[in-house]
Amino acid sequence: MRLTVTPPDEPAGAASHYRALERLYEAAPVNTLFPSRLEIPGEGRARLIFQVERAVFHAAGAAHGTVYFKMLDDAAFYAANTLVTDRFLLTTSFNLHFTKPVREGEVIAEGRWVSGRKRVLVAESRLVDADGDEIGRGTGTFMRSRIALSGLPGYADRR
Repeated sequence: MRLTVTPPDEPAGAASHYRALERLYEAAPVNTLFPSRLEIPGEGRARLIFQVERAVFHAAGAAHGTVYFKMLDDAAFYAANTLVTDRFLLTTSFNLHFTKPVREGEVIAEGRWVSGRKRVLVAESRLVDADGDEIGRGTGTFMRSRIALSGLPGYADRR
C-alpha cells in the first residue's frame, strides 16, 4: 500500500491537482524529445530536471536556444498553472536571458509564480547547471485558455 502524505498547509485537492499536472507533463508528446521530469512541490512552484544531450547542441558545441526556452517556459508555465485548476494556460509572451552555455548533463529549471490569479498570470524561472551555476532565466505571461484541464491526456488519468 502506498501512503501519500499531504503537508498540513496544502489542501488535499491541491496535491491532487499537482500530481495531475505532473502526469499532464509526462503525457505531452513533445517531452519524448527532451529527457526530463516535472516535480511540483507546492502552490506557485515547479521544478524540472532535464538531461541535456549532445543531440540538441548547435555547431559551437552547446545547447541550442530552443532548449533554454523549453526548460524555462515549462518551469514558469507549470508554476503558474498550479494556481489554475480548471483551465490549461497558454504562454502569451516570454523573455529569456542567457548567462552561460548549457552543456551536457543535468540541468534544473525552477519556476515560481509572481503575480496574477484571474485571467493573466506572470511567472519566472531560472536554470541551474550541475555545478550550481545559473545558466539562464526567464519571465513569462500566461493566460487562461478555453481548454479544460480535465479533458487533456494525462491530467485526468489516475495511476
